[in-house]
Amino acid sequence: MRYLEGLNERQKEAVLSTEGPISVLAGAGSGKTRVLTTRIFHLLREGTPPEKILAVTFTNKAAREMRERLALLVGDGPLPLVATFHGLGRELLQSYGRVIGVPRYFSVYDRDDSERAIKDALKEMDIDPKEVPPRQILSRISKAKGEGMTAQSFKEKHGGEGFRSRIASEAWLKYDATLEKEKALDFDDLISKPVHLFEAHPEMRALVQERFSHIHVDEYQDTNELQGRLANMLAHKHRNLFVVGDIDQTIYTWRGATIENLLSFDETYPEAKTIVLEHNYRSTKTIVAASNAIIEKNKNRKEKRAVTDNPDGHPIRLHVSDTAEEEARFIARQARQFMREGMVPEEIAVLYRTNFQSRVLEEAFLAQGIPYRLLGTRFLDRKEVKDVIAWVRLALEPARESDRVRAVQAPPRGIGKVTVAKIAAGKTEGLPAAVRAKVDAFESLVQTLHEESKSAAPSAFVRRVIQLSGLEDALAKGGEDDQERLENAKELATLASRYDHVPGEEGIAAFLADTALAGDQDELDRPQTNEKNKKGVTLMTVHAAKGLEFDAVFVTGLEEGLFPHEGMNQEEERDEEEERRLFYVAMTRAKHHLVLTMARVRRIYGTDYLSEPSTFLHDIDPGLMQVNYGEEEHEDIIHI
Repeated sequence: MRYLEGLNERQKEAVLSTEGPISVLAGAGSGKTRVLTTRIFHLLREGTPPEKILAVTFTNKAAREMRERLALLVGDGPLPLVATFHGLGRELLQSYGRVIGVPRYFSVYDRDDSERAIKDALKEMDIDPKEVPPRQILSRISKAKGEGMTAQSFKEKHGGEGFRSRIASEAWLKYDATLEKEKALDFDDLISKPVHLFEAHPEMRALVQERFSHIHVDEYQDTNELQGRLANMLAHKHRNLFVVGDIDQTIYTWRGATIENLLSFDETYPEAKTIVLEHNYRSTKTIVAASNAIIEKNKNRKEKRAVTDNPDGHPIRLHVSDTAEEEARFIARQARQFMREGMVPEEIAVLYRTNFQSRVLEEAFLAQGIPYRLLGTRFLDRKEVKDVIAWVRLALEPARESDRVRAVQAPPRGIGKVTVAKIAAGKTEGLPAAVRAKVDAFESLVQTLHEESKSAAPSAFVRRVIQLSGLEDALAKGGEDDQERLENAKELATLASRYDHVPGEEGIAAFLADTALAGDQDELDRPQTNEKNKKGVTLMTVHAAKGLEFDAVFVTGLEEGLFPHEGMNQEEERDEEEERRLFYVAMTRAKHHLVLTMARVRRIYGTDYLSEPSTFLHDIDPGLMQVNYGEEEHEDIIHI
């Protein structure tokens, strides 16, 4: 049994415990993926047929890596089914879905497809999509599906609660009719329909329960209520459910994930065995001690304290800059220093709490010629940013028809591309009176902004554009994704403030020229290198970093209100424990070097704000940190 060599006693226990429900509480860097794949291989060696084994995870990347590891262990033999939850749902519906009318071959709607279908449903109901945004309706439907509701049950429960609820319930019924007509499902259906299928048809449930004798679920803390029901249903007969998770890394509750599935596992399965993997193989003792101090402040967790045999390593470095621009330049210089010392750029990551922070970081890395890769969309390539730039260009030069086409639909105002084309061609005689009124209102707004552009400071003008165009109102009404898009749009005002010393058209034109030059560099989200493969320092949000590890990690913007982040609006308070878990995830991505940064002053939406150090920084033992402001060294954070 050489495949057990190198495993510690807890890891071996998890691999060799092949019967009954088992929860593995796996801390950061504890080797959980190795445990999962080795356990599956052990089951195969002990005679369990591969078709009886199921492994479910959350991302295609994780599923692919698990299959690759298993292939190395198994060789040429057949592999078990390893899939994401959505991939599993698709497989189950293809195998059993005809019982509830799901065709053998169906297409899957992406988010854009779904929004278009909801928009069509609203129009059919004589509801203006500008007044009731399709994205809001779709979010309501998605949340309800995640809670196990159908269109009919939602209508019965919420249809009489108010105007928006009635609209959502009717739109959902029409949306379902469209999906059925198109022989399509959306992503939520891939989970909800298998659950409804097996709950309503015991004979199908018995078939699928017999099919899988051993079920593994990775990242169990990220499951939602419906995914937990599906896992329990599949495991009901054999009760061989092996779940791996870490409550301390639950950072997706805003997507519907619930830590209750993991917290209450031993209540669901009283005979369950719990195995705790506390040994961290990734990080230095210093990083492990600091991250323990952060996460132990949370109350809603299971007791677990990471330990490591790794050396103490370097102290955690906290660097305080005057501004976000200075912070970014420091990070770029320090990254270059790591590279000079022999670290490959792919082993360096820069993490931030929100996407708008990426702009100054990109600029600093470009200025110093450091290769980087941006996970996610490059700041100036984001739709909401392009929308604002189109409005600014159109206001500066109202004859720009390409920008008119984009601006008139950002946000939508009932003027289509055909109408815009007629206006551009001077063929406005045949326009209906209602459409002509909308066109006149739009053109009047453009002219108003054109007049204001002659004297306004660039940053003030960008703020004015965001407000008068309707983008601010449209995005402010949305969910967390739209709130972040609004933050990105507002970040343009900060960029424009660099040109405030030249007010009016000249300063605005200079701002647009610089953004155009940057935008033309369509390889900026790729490394500045001649190599074909994407390489360079990685820039990404903390959420995107989950599951990854690097030799050196920068965690930026550690200021109160930014990280931990404030609630997205006045009605929504931030989840203090989730913000703390998010910081814990950020810290534990680092193997050898952890660098924390903050700015005393950060410009947001063109306005400078004095910053207070993040509350998280006060929870780290000062003896573990080297704090510096510029070249000046400090003994502890109290001096900040």
